[in-house]
Amino acid sequence: MAVKNTAKVIIGGKIITLGGYESEEYFQKVASYINKKMDELSAMPGYSRQPMETKHTLISLNITDDYFKAKKQAEIFEQDLQQKDQEMYDLKHELISLKMQIEEAKKAALEQKSLLEGKNKELEKQIDELLK
Repeated sequence: MAVKNTAKVIIGGKIITLGGYESEEYFQKVASYINKKMDELSAMPGYSRQPMETKHTLISLNITDDYFKAKKQAEIFEQDLQQKDQEMYDLKHELISLKMQIEEAKKAALEQKSLLEGKNKELEKQIDELLK
């Protein structure tokens, strides 16, 4: 079973202790992401004059927007992967089918060669008999 970890991170200039089953590195990455979002919004005109509740709502909305965009991109990648898997399956099936056709053609060519060799021997015998 996974061990629960805790890590102290700095979010918005405040030290916060995060806990969970992820690594400390992961917690720091999350905190860094939130701080980046806060910095992006702080750079927008008028943001600093907003009440704290509005700031929190805007940060939440921005993070949620990023989440839904990433989720949509993941769905697109999953669809692409499934399509490529299907194409690969179809190509493998076609390759096997073509290999079977080649084998059948080789077999038919050998049979035809054998028949022609037999016919050639018969014709040679007939020529020999006619020349006698």
